[in-house]
Amino acid sequence: MPISRREILKNAAGGFAMTALAALAAEEVRADTVDPLAAKPPHIEPRAKRVIFLYMTGGVSHVDSFDYKPKLFADAGKTISVDNWQGKLGEFKRFLKRPNWEFKPGGKCGTQVSELFPHVREMADQLCVIRSMKSNHTNHYESTLGMHCGSWTFARPSLGAWVSYGLGTENQNLPSFMVIAPADPYAGAQTWGNNFLPGSHQGTRIQPGPNPIPNLSPRLPSADLQRLELALTDQANKKHLQQRQADQALEARIRSFETAFGMQAQAPEAFDFSRETEATLRLYGLERGQTTGFGWQCLAARRLAERGVRFIELIDTGSSNNWDSHGDMKDHARLAAKIDRPIAGLILDLKNRGMLEDTLVVWTTEFGRTPYHENATHPGREHHHQVFSSWMAGGGVKGGLVYGSSDDHGIAVGQDGVHVHDFHATILHLLGLDHERLTFRHAGRDFRLTDVEGKVVEEIMA
Repeated sequence: MPISRREILKNAAGGFAMTALAALAAEEVRADTVDPLAAKPPHIEPRAKRVIFLYMTGGVSHVDSFDYKPKLFADAGKTISVDNWQGKLGEFKRFLKRPNWEFKPGGKCGTQVSELFPHVREMADQLCVIRSMKSNHTNHYESTLGMHCGSWTFARPSLGAWVSYGLGTENQNLPSFMVIAPADPYAGAQTWGNNFLPGSHQGTRIQPGPNPIPNLSPRLPSADLQRLELALTDQANKKHLQQRQADQALEARIRSFETAFGMQAQAPEAFDFSRETEATLRLYGLERGQTTGFGWQCLAARRLAERGVRFIELIDTGSSNNWDSHGDMKDHARLAAKIDRPIAGLILDLKNRGMLEDTLVVWTTEFGRTPYHENATHPGREHHHQVFSSWMAGGGVKGGLVYGSSDDHGIAVGQDGVHVHDFHATILHLLGLDHERLTFRHAGRDFRLTDVEGKVVEEIMA
């Protein structure tokens, strides 16, 4: 029985390339470089070299975290009329709901942050808090897709894939885009997918644990034998590629073998925390030998950033047991306790190492939660995409700044709204990429992350 080319490729790489990089893409699009991960010059002078993207799954309540609303405290229990209730248009009578946590000023700047995040509040002078974010959809799946892909209706290349495509990698032995996630978020692997971009730009997913990258050990007894095997495989693949110039999937597989070989040497060292000091481990809230938790993810992100990974995304939870606190907002306290200290530790660690100035740290969620409820005494909050909060730190943004605002009760944008497209355009700009020039031709048209919208928020830049 003949063996398929897929089986030959899988066996030759010991299974790693198929599981760790899984670089499959649409075959009708021509790859535009011999090595799609080669470092590329930016469009403009960059302020940041890399991104650490902190994604909180489920919808963190803005009015309980980073958007201080004194009038919401004062008017709790009063009735209001809203014209949108969970995606339904009409006239709805609702009760204003008091925030569950008090707010206090942080840092010299005095930015108000709630008791949910006391450690992050101490970093307020490094944060640029955007209180006027807005999105297009009230459901988790669509909003997660929108925050990652700039599309709420169908999957497109993710933000990390676009950054990898635009800039390439600084380290040929590690992927340019890595995702550390203990479980799948809403929309699953589409959130780090390459879609129609060359397959090597897809995010490589890492799961915290004692063996974060399975199948990484060489299958052959020596590196020399493995190099010989890969060289022969590469020769056969490239000969085959000459007959299939538009086979982008094959090009991605060839490149994945090269990355996988390099990762065998560098990835184990990147995830080996044994040489980290006790002081550093405490900064992230880690015990020595610990291999799970958001503190582990944050320290791994710093180590990957040091080693040239261009875009690192950390996802705190999966599509269950997350920030979707419909039933009781008190669950926010449990979730915040897991991420507050590690995030503050990450910012401080980057700052102490001189890395924060060229590392853009982004914290976001897919939407906020309603400042009101249909039941005056209900302990939960519903989805709210009309306005919510995100923040950035380092990487060329102004620290100690609050940009934009919601209205008095946190229901709608009050001033200087920042749509998700604007958010993406600004991130790309800080990396030296013009969101209008970063395009890829697919299916007869030029696509970009921001579709036909998006404006850079210049006011937040240092």
